[in-house]
Amino acid sequence: MTLTCYVVDAFTDLLFHGNPAAVVPLDAWLPDSLLQSIAAEHNLAETVYFVPSPDGYEIRWFTPVTEVDLCGHATLAAGFIIEQFLDPLASSIRFLSKSGTLGLDIAGGVYTLDFPSRPASPIHPDEHLLDGLNLAPSLVLAARDYLAVYDSASQVRSLTPDMLALSRIHRFAVIATAPGDEPGIDFVSRFFAPAQGVPEDPVTGSAHSTLIPYWAAVLGKSRMLARQVSARGGELHCALAGDRVRIGGRAVLYSKSEIYLPSHS
Repeated sequence: MTLTCYVVDAFTDLLFHGNPAAVVPLDAWLPDSLLQSIAAEHNLAETVYFVPSPDGYEIRWFTPVTEVDLCGHATLAAGFIIEQFLDPLASSIRFLSKSGTLGLDIAGGVYTLDFPSRPASPIHPDEHLLDGLNLAPSLVLAARDYLAVYDSASQVRSLTPDMLALSRIHRFAVIATAPGDEPGIDFVSRFFAPAQGVPEDPVTGSAHSTLIPYWAAVLGKSRMLARQVSARGGELHCALAGDRVRIGGRAVLYSKSEIYLPSHS
């Protein structure tokens, strides 16, 4: 069996920036163990698979060690591959996922995700979070992930987390965020998920399901421009729309290759 694999840098229009995702289109679902093995072999933050369905495409995402319930950059990458190689006339795509129906609109080279909003609530952090961050945030909230709010973007940039400690937290991952410190940038963030096999994710769409409602309330605006200040970096066009968020960005193709699977797989 031979599969086609694309690697796409998402939330950027510059190669070697943004967040790389492996995109593997399928005709039908393969065993979960095989999907996980392929993702482990890629060793990227996410490998995304999709299968055509009457209502769009069923979609699933895997880190090197586990399946996740929502991933933004890999969904954007999947939409990019569908529009570039499989359905060039597509202007909108529906993905069916474990987090419900996800929309993606395409206009002017920008791919805009329609994701559920995941507002965070104040919470008492567990000791592993504070030990792992090595710098106490001014506020801690949580939804799926911890949201650690800092006073300045420079504090977020300077974080040198203890990944062993963060791997023991009681949430999926940690988002660190602060107000933007550059013209036009409303807020910045970083994302740490060592327990999921992703010590630091370069650009994290799903984190913005929590970041957008938080900063929309703080800043009093529904449209924002965000920057994830990882080493690779990326920009995200953000909007709050009721109980949904819209997360837009560009993408660029890095590679197209073939995966060779033994027949007994």
